[in-house]
Amino acid sequence: MSVSLRPRTADDLEVLFRIAAELATWEERTPGMPAPLTRDRFDARLAETAAGDPGESGVPFVVDLDGAAVGSAVLFGFDRLAHHAEVGISLLPEARGRGIGTTALTQLVEFGFVRCNLRRVHLQAIASNTGAIRAYEKVGSWSRAGSASTPGSGVPTRTSC
Repeated sequence: MSVSLRPRTADDLEVLFRIAAELATWEERTPGMPAPLTRDRFDARLAETAAGDPGESGVPFVVDLDGAAVGSAVLFGFDRLAHHAEVGISLLPEARGRGIGTTALTQLVEFGFVRCNLRRVHLQAIASNTGAIRAYEKVGSWSRAGSASTPGSGVPTRTSC
């Protein structure tokens, strides 16, 4: 099994749309209200992100498993003064629970620290997303802080490499 991060291509868009449109995991990925996502809105969002400054819109990657797209990973919310950013990762349902996310997350965090000169990476997960929390804990040293929007849920935050 070979997991890598790579740039997005046109061939990846259907997989990325499937992930973005999945209502079952909406609250794990999006702070807003769940709503159906149309392909036109998805394409417009991708175009807007591609046209922006990576420091503002994020640094997106495709999670690749043996040559096929199975997810997305992104560094975003850069604080250039403090050298902090947030990490986001989403996988197809069939790719979850197999260590793919942990491997991709390790690569993304390393990219952030080495290539983007970050000192801290933040991640958020709702308490019911135990797979994500386990992956975060495997990747490094994490602390938990409460969240006003989800009392007692715990928000893992990367504090060291």
